[in-house]
Amino acid sequence: ESTGLLEVVLARADSLLRWGQANALWPLSFGLKCCAIEGMMATFAARFDLDRFGLIPRPTPRQADLMIVAGTVTVKMAPRIARLWEQMPDPKWCLAMGSCAISGDHYRNVYSVVPGVDHVIPVDVYIPGCPPHPEALIEGILALQRKIREKKA
Repeated sequence: ESTGLLEVVLARADSLLRWGQANALWPLSFGLKCCAIEGMMATFAARFDLDRFGLIPRPTPRQADLMIVAGTVTVKMAPRIARLWEQMPDPKWCLAMGSCAISGDHYRNVYSVVPGVDHVIPVDVYIPGCPPHPEALIEGILALQRKIREKKA
């Protein structure tokens, strides 16, 4: 019910911009192994519905501002991840999802595996698990949104 008074909302422009960035993330999914299927794709499905968090998956790095790396990063794949990262416009963020993306997990001593995607690109949020549950990915996204709003990312 309106009282007839003019209501005014005051906000700083930078905090308003950070709020918009945090609530409209466009991820570029980089699914490499089982984490992509069991964790990431399940989270984007109807049961968990990431659209409600403002996440709209993008098929091209030129329109994405969030890279979700899920799975084992091999030495052969690392340059491709770096190239896609470079093609993303600033500001951009990265989520490392799963033990293999974070540390190489069981394969960390194999000659062809990078011991964590943070050796290739900077990572903002780590989501542990093998594979991480969809709820863990949602919590990681919420943590990233908090970092963006607080300008820690």
